[in-house]
Amino acid sequence: MRYVYLKIIILMLICTGGTLIDINSTVAASADKINRDAQSTLVSLYEKSPAAKALGEKVKAILVFPGIVKGGFIIGGQYGEGVLLKDGNPSAYYNTVQLSYGLQAGGQKYGYVLFFMSDSAMGWLDRSDGWELGVGPTIVVVDIGTAKAMTTTTLQSQIYAFFVNEKGLMGGLGLQGTKITKIQK
Repeated sequence: MRYVYLKIIILMLICTGGTLIDINSTVAASADKINRDAQSTLVSLYEKSPAAKALGEKVKAILVFPGIVKGGFIIGGQYGEGVLLKDGNPSAYYNTVQLSYGLQAGGQKYGYVLFFMSDSAMGWLDRSDGWELGVGPTIVVVDIGTAKAMTTTTLQSQIYAFFVNEKGLMGGLGLQGTKITKIQK
């Protein structure tokens, strides 16, 4: 009997979560705020990681999600908005969404920056109506502390990801299963 209640609770959370995912309404950030936060995030990342700065000079584009909110208790989710920068200028806006379930509890705020190194990697954003990370081009998650060993001659992947602005308590940061979708601002 308690499994029936658990299934009902899970179904209610999923339905409620589905309504919260379409946040392109009143709680969505303005383009100006996203641009300011993205620039601030990049400056901070470049100060902490010379490897990120070197990547930034060789990219086709940079997708910056400065503030993603993640939370959950058994069922979790995350949402954030970001901007695609080409030649340092805003080109398009995207959101990032992830739903998860399992042994989890807590809340967290963080961001991530994706460095697109090739035209084929950029094609995944252009061709897809919502791109699921982990499906498609190779993504290498770079730890800012270990990035010092990276050089531009050893970099061979299509996309590099750096996590930034981490605050809160929730175990594990990952990109697998995260969906990125273009939005209008």
